[in-house]
Amino acid sequence: MKKERVQILSHRGLKELPPQFVRPAHEQPENTKAIEGVAVPVISLSQPHEVVVNEIFGASSEWGFFLITDHGVPSSLIQRLQEVGQEFFALPQEDKEAYANDPPNGKFEGYGTKMTKTHDEKLEWIDYFFHVLSPSPRVNYEIWPRNPPSYREVTEKYKEEILRLTDKLLKLLSEALGLEEKVLKSHLGGEEIELEMKINMYPPCPQPQLALGVEPHTDMSALTILVPNDVPGLEVWKDGNWVSVQYLPNALFVHVGDQLQVLSNGKYRSVLHRSLVNKDRMRLSWAVFIAPPHQALIGPLAELVDDEKNPAKFSTKTFAEYRYRKFNKLPQ
Repeated sequence: MKKERVQILSHRGLKELPPQFVRPAHEQPENTKAIEGVAVPVISLSQPHEVVVNEIFGASSEWGFFLITDHGVPSSLIQRLQEVGQEFFALPQEDKEAYANDPPNGKFEGYGTKMTKTHDEKLEWIDYFFHVLSPSPRVNYEIWPRNPPSYREVTEKYKEEILRLTDKLLKLLSEALGLEEKVLKSHLGGEEIELEMKINMYPPCPQPQLALGVEPHTDMSALTILVPNDVPGLEVWKDGNWVSVQYLPNALFVHVGDQLQVLSNGKYRSVLHRSLVNKDRMRLSWAVFIAPPHQALIGPLAELVDDEKNPAKFSTKTFAEYRYRKFNKLPQ
């Protein structure tokens, strides 16, 4: 079955959104507007260590989301990462289709467009490119774009920066829970921890007030580190309202995902978030999902559980089992 790419629909100059993209009234952005005057946490990693630990604990427990600045990733590298991603999506359609994925048959890596499982399910206004970054035995370079030619070099350099940053964030998040700094990383697989890149491309949409780029969800990863372009659209759920995340040049967005919520026994919050789209401009984001290997057993850490005062709020299971249940919308 040939997939209809959203980018192709966008290029047709439609005046109205095709009905399969029109969200139910209670999900439409025009009926669920973000609250005004609330800003998400922004944390500079150059502050004194104790200040950073305290701010990360507050943001992770209250929001499950924060922006980081002074993170050490060169702005020139972030710019190059964005350029090679934009160049891929600007290729002729047949060149992109050479990398097409096939999720129903277990081929998740490559160029994709989300398909519906049922007739009633609505589509998201997004095309994407997904591939594993790390560890080396899990990487399939055959699926990485060969055009633009610098894609691999730039993405490998960015991967090294994200590995460094992942180490730093997991140490800070461990310390903020009162644990030794290596605890979270060791429970997430240590050196086998997996990094997965997803470039999200949301083309201009004829009726953005009726559509969603990505519907409300939490990430099944432990952490997600994201670079956006300068077109806003990400919203996070806080205290019963959507809050818009404003663009901050060279800041990285950090999402707490489901696996950290489970390991922390709910002290950290997996953030519910969604993506809006724009009438005139393409929105892009580069998300790196930081997740345990599939065989890793993930459950509340023993150090954080007390049968009387703080019983386990989540069951322990392999990440593979968690993924299966999440994909199939089964209770965890």
